[in-house]
Amino acid sequence: MDQIAAMRAFVRVVEAGNFTRAADLMEMPKPTVTKLIQQLEGHLRTKLLNRTTRRVRVTPDGAAYYERALALLSDLDELDGSMARAQTSPAGRLRVDIGTSLALNVIIPALPDFHARYPDILLDLGVSDRPADLVGENIDCAIRGGDILDPNLIARRIGQVDLVMCATPGYIARHGMPQHPRDLLEGHRVIAYFSPRTGRRMAFDMVRGEESYEFDLPYALAVNDSTAYQAAVLTGLGIAHAVEPLIQPYLADGTLVRVLPEWRSEPIVLHIVYAPNRHLSSRLRVFVDWVAELFASSNVYRLGPLPPPS
Repeated sequence: MDQIAAMRAFVRVVEAGNFTRAADLMEMPKPTVTKLIQQLEGHLRTKLLNRTTRRVRVTPDGAAYYERALALLSDLDELDGSMARAQTSPAGRLRVDIGTSLALNVIIPALPDFHARYPDILLDLGVSDRPADLVGENIDCAIRGGDILDPNLIARRIGQVDLVMCATPGYIARHGMPQHPRDLLEGHRVIAYFSPRTGRRMAFDMVRGEESYEFDLPYALAVNDSTAYQAAVLTGLGIAHAVEPLIQPYLADGTLVRVLPEWRSEPIVLHIVYAPNRHLSSRLRVFVDWVAELFASSNVYRLGPLPPPS
C-alpha cells in the first residue's frame, strides 16, 4: 500500500463528501480511490468512514485521523516546496578546497559570475596545494590535479592542462640548450615539485613519437606549491615542467624560453571530487556543474581534450 496516496485519498473523500467527487478531483478512477481507503482502514485496523448510498460520513476515529493526516500532508507539501525552491535558488555555506594556481587564475576571477547566478550561496574557499581530508575537515568538495588516491571519493573529470619545459635565457646561456632528454642528465638542474600528500618528487616525463623518457633529475630547488614553482623558474635556478597557461605570457615576451619544444609530457588531469554523502546538496550540485562549465569553455585555462577513461 502507498500510505501517502491512501492518506491523500482519505482526506479528499472527507472534504468532498463522496467517493465520486473525490475521484474526479484526484483525476483517478473511483474504484482506485475506494481501494486506497479500504487498504488504509485495513492497515489501521479501524473504520474511518461510514458509507451510505447518498453520502460518506466520518467515524470518530476517522475524524481524529483526518486532523492528523491533514497536518502531516501539509508539512510534507511544504517540505517538497522548500526543496523545489532550493533546487532553483540554492542557499547556504559551501566549503571548497582548491590549489593555489587554479584559485588565482581560474576560479576567483570567475566568481562574480557564480555569485550572480547563486547570490545566496556563501562560498568558503580554502586555497592551498596541501592535501585536505574532505570528510574530517567537513569540506564539501575539492578541485585537484592528478590521480585521485582515495577510492571512496566521487571524482568528476573537468579537463586537463598541458605542461611544457622552460627556463630563463640566463640559465640557458650558462648551461646550454639541451638537444635531447638525455642531455638533462649532464650539467643541468631542474626545479622539482614534490607532492604535498606523499612528499615524493614528481619525475620529468618526456614523449616524442615512440620515444619516451622518465627521469628523476638533479634539482636545484623542490617546492610543494604551484605559485612558488612558477616563481622559482623565473629566478633562473633551473629547468621547470611548468603549467603552460600560467607561463605562456613569459614565453611570449621572452622572459622564459621553451626547452625541448618537440617533446611533450603527460598532461595533468583535473577533477572535482566530493564525498558520496555530499551528493544530495543542491548548492554542491550547482557548484560542480558551474566548475565543469567553466573549465569546458574554450578561453579558460586552455584546457585540452579529456583523455579516454582508463
